[in-house]
Amino acid sequence: MPNTREIRRRIKSVQSTAKITRAMEMVAASKMRRAQERVLAARPYAEKMAEILAHLASQPLEEDIPHPLLRRRETQRIEIVHVTPDRGLCGGLNANINRSTSSFILQSNGVSTSVVTVGKKGRDFMTRYGRDVRAVFTDLGDRPNVEDILPIARIIIDDYTSGFADVVYLAYSRFVTTTNQTPVMNQILPVEPAKVEGMKQSGYIYEPSATAVMDELLPRFVEMQVYHALLESIASEQSARMVAMRNATDNAEDMIDDLTLVYNRTRQEMITGELLDITSGVEALEG
Repeated sequence: MPNTREIRRRIKSVQSTAKITRAMEMVAASKMRRAQERVLAARPYAEKMAEILAHLASQPLEEDIPHPLLRRRETQRIEIVHVTPDRGLCGGLNANINRSTSSFILQSNGVSTSVVTVGKKGRDFMTRYGRDVRAVFTDLGDRPNVEDILPIARIIIDDYTSGFADVVYLAYSRFVTTTNQTPVMNQILPVEPAKVEGMKQSGYIYEPSATAVMDELLPRFVEMQVYHALLESIASEQSARMVAMRNATDNAEDMIDDLTLVYNRTRQEMITGELLDITSGVEALEG
């Protein structure tokens, strides 16, 4: 059984760990609130852009040839934009999104797949398992701007229009609640506008023309999809980190209670043993 000095040392060590995890929980909670606000603010814009794109797709266009980002072709090569955090200590978030993307690649029936990684954890995972990494983007920070994701959008648009990739997917962790972050895999190229039904198909006049508006809107739509995925990933990361650090703090406090109990029991046994030694000595002297 360890002596009281060793137990005190372990208690102090766990107390120091608890202070660190509590501080990290508070920082993550602050960042999580800002990230949630940005995600919730960006969702209406992304939804409205998708709605406008659906209306444009329902309009009779001047040209029969579809936009390059709308053209469908036989899938011979897949490209995946894999969005992950740069850091760990966020529970099973990184493992879940990496496992989801890896399973998707394995189920692609042997189709060649390349990966554009956004985040160090995704880059390390894909490199470790020998995936074809097309490009790497890291250190985008906790508050990225639209300009930060333009190189990502440019790579996937160029790869699709040049024929390097026949379909492009976006893999990221979608923020649902503070305790729930779901890995998702969405197809972003070719763009598939939502269907517009009934009377919603009419009532819009586009200037200078529906074709010109669509030519301008489609690249912006792809950029917004990538940007929104990054915001979702950041909100998921901070939420998962806050929960993980809270659990770590609770576990540390439980360990401190257990060690304190062991310390008191050990100290009591030592005192009892010393009293027995004194009593035995006194009885021996009197005898």
